[in-house]
Amino acid sequence: MATGTTGTTGTTGTTGTTGTRSACRRRRAWRSVLAAYWKERRRWQADQKAARRAGRWPENPGPPPTGFSLLPWLLMGMGAFSNLFQGQTPNPWIGGLGLLTFNSLYIYVVFRAFHAVTREARSTRVALVVMSLLTCALALGYGGNWLLFFPLLGLATGAVVRGPWLGRYALGLTALATVVAALRGGWDAIGVSYGTFLSTMVTAAILSLSEAVRQLRAAREELARRAVEEERLRFSRDLHDLLGHTLSVIVVKSEAARRLAPRDLDAALSQVTDIEAVGRQALTEIREAVTGYREGSLATELDRASSALTAAGIEPVVRRSGAPLAPGAEALLGWVVREAVTNAVRHSGARRCEIAVDGSSSAERIRLTVTDDGGGGDGHGDGGEDTTSSAGGTGLKGLTERLAAAGGSLRAGPSPRGGFTVTAELPRDTEELTDPSGGGEGFATTSPGAAARTLGP
Repeated sequence: MATGTTGTTGTTGTTGTTGTRSACRRRRAWRSVLAAYWKERRRWQADQKAARRAGRWPENPGPPPTGFSLLPWLLMGMGAFSNLFQGQTPNPWIGGLGLLTFNSLYIYVVFRAFHAVTREARSTRVALVVMSLLTCALALGYGGNWLLFFPLLGLATGAVVRGPWLGRYALGLTALATVVAALRGGWDAIGVSYGTFLSTMVTAAILSLSEAVRQLRAAREELARRAVEEERLRFSRDLHDLLGHTLSVIVVKSEAARRLAPRDLDAALSQVTDIEAVGRQALTEIREAVTGYREGSLATELDRASSALTAAGIEPVVRRSGAPLAPGAEALLGWVVREAVTNAVRHSGARRCEIAVDGSSSAERIRLTVTDDGGGGDGHGDGGEDTTSSAGGTGLKGLTERLAAAGGSLRAGPSPRGGFTVTAELPRDTEELTDPSGGGEGFATTSPGAAARTLGP
């Protein structure tokens, strides 16, 4: 007897210890989830305040919804609780136990509904079925305010059941609520059935849309990250292929020149000459590679021009019409926009600058016009620097030569209405981009091809 009692006591103690540990683990998991939620919410609120102070609205929509967003709807059960509290419910112990069980199941289901794995778990579906049976039992047994548990059941159902089967579940639950409410409440069944169907469908729609938006945002960020990585890899491969052979040749010829210098100075000088030629060729290839890598579209140049004009206190007005242009035409017109806007910012003293691009298919030529209301005149006002000629092929003179090489033209001069106008025209079939090294001044830090222009000897 003593032995049996001891074994039973040991088994009971072990079971109790295991249950206590399991409860502690669940409590710690609950606390960690709650702490993570509030941490994310505080960070989101800080981002919102910073964005409002900066006059913008961030793209971050905030922390993802959790079961906390559906907890306030439990207040719909306050009518049933009031009946229990005021002694208007027969068998109050059964009603109180049913109310406690329903609330516990509701909390369990809605918190598991916001994670795909737990939402599809069998335990969640079983809990939803038990919750449905309990709702029918309480509604049939008490009626009145207890019928409002059907809309709460609809909220839990909409949070868990999403996808093509949602409509069938919603209609079935609505029919069940209608029958039970008609037996206990008469015409009140209309409101109960409407509330049940609406809560089921709206909850599912809102949560599904929120989840889809977050998935799309995550996919977009992932695609952008991969695009940047692929572009970096492409550019690194291009530079490796471009410089690998060239640097190897330079090293070999440098060693040869070092060996030949003591005994054959002419042969050593020949090797040095070859090194110089290889270096110049590599410099040209690097310039072309960097220019092609950083070359932007005309739309990009128009955006940069608007930003530069706004920063200089000049009102930008940009108009563009017609079909998309060929890459060569876009690149050349981008240089014109860059040079004309640079002159307007530096020399015009204008208050307004209009940029118009006419690429309509009915016209044989593409026309770009940049007009400001500044001082006008040659050199663009009293800026002092003549923009029609400058060293190294920069300025309007260099742009005129580049457009002429592509079959186009460039005119610059005072406008009849005052100010200064730059007009560029190109054939519609312009495909090839001329040498980028002869372009305009450009913006000091942001213009495409700036790195290539700084590589010249």
